[in-house]
Amino acid sequence: MNAKYKGLRVEFHILQSFPVTCLNRDDVGAPKTAIVGGVVRARVSSQCWKRQVRLAMRDFDIKLGVRTKFVANKITEHISDEDATAEQISSASEVIANLLTKDTLYFFSETEAKALAEFAVEKKFEIDEKKDLKALVTIQKNALKSGLKELDGLDIALFGRMVAQAVELNVEAATSFSHAISTHKVANEIDYFTAVDDERGTYGSNAGSSHIGSLEFNSATYYRYVSVNIGQLVESLGDDEHLDKALEAFIKALYVGVPIARQSTQSGSNLWDYAKVYVRRGQGLQASFDAPVRSKGEGFLKPSIVALDDFLQKKEKMSGSLFGSIEDFIWGLDENYSIDDLTHAVVKAVRT
Repeated sequence: MNAKYKGLRVEFHILQSFPVTCLNRDDVGAPKTAIVGGVVRARVSSQCWKRQVRLAMRDFDIKLGVRTKFVANKITEHISDEDATAEQISSASEVIANLLTKDTLYFFSETEAKALAEFAVEKKFEIDEKKDLKALVTIQKNALKSGLKELDGLDIALFGRMVAQAVELNVEAATSFSHAISTHKVANEIDYFTAVDDERGTYGSNAGSSHIGSLEFNSATYYRYVSVNIGQLVESLGDDEHLDKALEAFIKALYVGVPIARQSTQSGSNLWDYAKVYVRRGQGLQASFDAPVRSKGEGFLKPSIVALDDFLQKKEKMSGSLFGSIEDFIWGLDENYSIDDLTHAVVKAVRT
């Protein structure tokens, strides 16, 4: 690992408020919850928010990997051999896919897919399941490294990859996401609704509704904790040539990415309200909000900011030299300090 970045992390402590929403549903369609500090809190799973952040990176000129069960199809897309039949190509792609995964989502980059396709052509579409696995793994590892040097598959480096059938292809995640938890007590509410048939007077009775239903929702100020292990990210990328671009895209995607559940009926298009961002070396530090904040007629955001700042200041003092702070930034209090300003400041701190 590059000694310059070893142990270096960027930590985001984010407060984000949403009105009537159901950002992340459970098995019965209700907003997810958790008990923290003895009371029920609203919750958005880390997996849910990670996916939206990952997909948002496309808007910032990042070429993403793909998570799919259609591995063979992705390999076939990159094979153009006029001398081979469609059956030969399909069969070879299926064999390669089965060597890598068994009915699970497989996470790989465009560069890897092309390399696997080239291997199939090189082998004249005759893949030996016992003899060729090692060669496939080596080819794919090299292809991932090659692609990451140009940020192709950056999301694999950021969010990690596990390949049960070929552990050599595992990638350690550079990011760590907590579940987003409301800083205060929350009770889910029920939205009772009816739907009216536009043609009810033409073909039937004009009385009553044609459909009755209910949906659950809540409103909350969420605390989000996200950490980026810069040392691990640089190791996965191979060097720090494109580290600035990778960090910029990730921070901006973290800012705009919002879970998409019920966005057409309960729009939750709210960006950050407040963030404390650290560039430091040391153990990760996440606030628990074990004591739920109270609104006192002023909403939950203001007391949440106070509680978060108090917690972080106390922990920094108590941790002493082990806190390892290099630089910290506050976003959300100064309207003239934009997300662009924060992004540039964080990248500069990481570099210097």
